[in-house]
Amino acid sequence: MLPAAAVQPNVLTYGPVTPLLAYGMAVLGSAVGLRCAMRTPGAEAREQAGWLALGSVAVGIGIFTMHVVAMIGFSVGGAPIDYDMVTTYGSLLLAVLVSAVALFVVSRRRPAWLAVLGGGVVLGLGAAATHFTGMTAMRIAGAVRYEGRVMAIAAAVVVVVTTVALWCARRIRHMGASVAAAVIMGTGFIAMQYLGMAGMSVRLFTDDGGVGSSSLGVLTPVLIGPVLVLLLITLFVSLDPMMERDGGRKWGTRPGEGAGEKLEWTPFESR
Repeated sequence: MLPAAAVQPNVLTYGPVTPLLAYGMAVLGSAVGLRCAMRTPGAEAREQAGWLALGSVAVGIGIFTMHVVAMIGFSVGGAPIDYDMVTTYGSLLLAVLVSAVALFVVSRRRPAWLAVLGGGVVLGLGAAATHFTGMTAMRIAGAVRYEGRVMAIAAAVVVVVTTVALWCARRIRHMGASVAAAVIMGTGFIAMQYLGMAGMSVRLFTDDGGVGSSSLGVLTPVLIGPVLVLLLITLFVSLDPMMERDGGRKWGTRPGEGAGEKLEWTPFESR
């Protein structure tokens, strides 16, 4: 047991800009991932698998980079923070895997409400697990504790919000639904991130004083590879021939139809 004098109260800060940047990464990953999933109806089995794989990587990277950017702005007093890279990259792998399972579940021809509910639960709980795995990678000279009730609320929020986002992406019959769904999904991810961080408390073993040091130098290299992959997927999706055909006509029309004939979009379900 450490002497009481050696245990200092926590002083947690989150940075003034990183929450917005983290939210942007979450929305970008969600938008690209959902757009990939929208290419699956009517495609061959191999093409469907390819689009779902790309979508899973995009959503997973969005969750992971959101977490890393948020942690760049995170500090605890004046204590230096380091990260175990095996655990950190393990959280990336976890994010991609749960995204793959969620998109696969949502794309199935089962009752729509059951597919959306299953996908929302998997993706929401998977995002929460990614966050908590990433937090365990943090190395700091202090005692870290998590408030169980706050953690449960964070997990519940992301499950509910991601379920709503997936419902919008699957059931609202308009091309712009994927953008709205990405914004909603990103909101759920970022709410879970900062609720989870708010439920954490740290008591440092030494009194370093002042405001804590940033993790910018430690975590920035971690972002380079995933961000480049996400940008490449974004470029690939934007150059997809179906995207070009979409761009050559008004939203809400099928390829080859006039602008006045409305398209009913069912992104994950071919009819």
